[in-house]
Amino acid sequence: MEQYKIDRLGHQGDGIAEGPVYVPGALPGEIVQGTLDGSVLRDAKIIEPSSDRVRPPCSHAKSCGGCQLQHASDDFVAKWKMEVVERALAAHGITTQMRPILTSPAQSRRRAAFSAKRTKKAAIAGFHKKQSDIVIAIPNCQLVHPDVMAALPLVEELAVVGGSRKGEISVLVTLTDNGLDLSVSGGKPMDDALRITLSDLTRKHNIARISWDDEIALQREKPILRLGNAPVSPPPGAFLQATKDGEAALVAAVQEIVGSGKRVADLFAGCGTFALPLAEKAEVLAVEGDKAMTHALEEGWRQGKNLKKLTPLARDLFRNPLLPDELAKMDALVIDPPRAGAEAQVAQIAKSNVPVIAHVSCNPTTFARDCGTLIAAGYQLDWVQTVDQFRWSTHVEVVGCLTKRK
Repeated sequence: MEQYKIDRLGHQGDGIAEGPVYVPGALPGEIVQGTLDGSVLRDAKIIEPSSDRVRPPCSHAKSCGGCQLQHASDDFVAKWKMEVVERALAAHGITTQMRPILTSPAQSRRRAAFSAKRTKKAAIAGFHKKQSDIVIAIPNCQLVHPDVMAALPLVEELAVVGGSRKGEISVLVTLTDNGLDLSVSGGKPMDDALRITLSDLTRKHNIARISWDDEIALQREKPILRLGNAPVSPPPGAFLQATKDGEAALVAAVQEIVGSGKRVADLFAGCGTFALPLAEKAEVLAVEGDKAMTHALEEGWRQGKNLKKLTPLARDLFRNPLLPDELAKMDALVIDPPRAGAEAQVAQIAKSNVPVIAHVSCNPTTFARDCGTLIAAGYQLDWVQTVDQFRWSTHVEVVGCLTKRK
């Protein structure tokens, strides 16, 4: 067996040695030994550990594929995630002020997509084993909120009554203000017998709503999330920030950037994570491609307290971006696109004169690309706030403050 020294950490959380040789679970500076399989070192043994190596806080860390970085210290992960953002920006020749990272606490994830498979006698529910489609139980998970973890017995029951012996079901469990909201996919087709069974299970486990392949099977009461001063009932499976702490950090950064702006456009608005808090002080144009989320946002605004005018608009911003004349009257702009970024929309924003932009992203690579486009058009990136609400994972979110140069 050959030995290798780990030079750096890759975007997937693997240690990388010269070659490149990829070593899952290794940290920079470590000397490792194992069996080389192509470009991957299998059965790696740590010969000289890094001072940043710690004992994983979760008993499932070695087997579960849900977390990639539990073996690294919190300080190391925080520094590494900020460096990921800095490197993405540097690839486009961008430097800026980097604010300290804000990390969500353990056991704070308010939604989780559990997998479940039937067994000979019952079912097993949890996450996938590392680099495998095998479902493993994770009763001591340190990532997910305890109230969401409490749904695992129900997820197993759902696999028994609605799953096949060969396939698996996926159950997205969301913690709302008035109970759990479950969205099931991959199960057998809905029929009357299954609907009755789901009704019994929902009452037994005190679930607010359960959906089956996007169809609401039973709703005891509308699941509610409070966004600012507005109660919102999101459609099944709708996008939601992963933790309350992460959401609060992102909203605070966006509010700071928007400042005293009186007219704000929120693009890729979802169910109103930013639009509704902003409506407490500004008139908001909230644009979202998903009509169900647009409807939920509007209903939340109508039931909110002391909110200014909010105009919801269902529009595909990838195919039909807002044009400069539509943005002309805006004092500020919020943009929070999916991982692919918003190349078409950013191209139109670059032609506008919106003075301030709050750019939120879950992908530093496309964030940097889109910021580069705006900078070339006369904006400057004043600062970046890194937010880590996907603790122990390789995911990272950012908010950037862009202002038009005078």
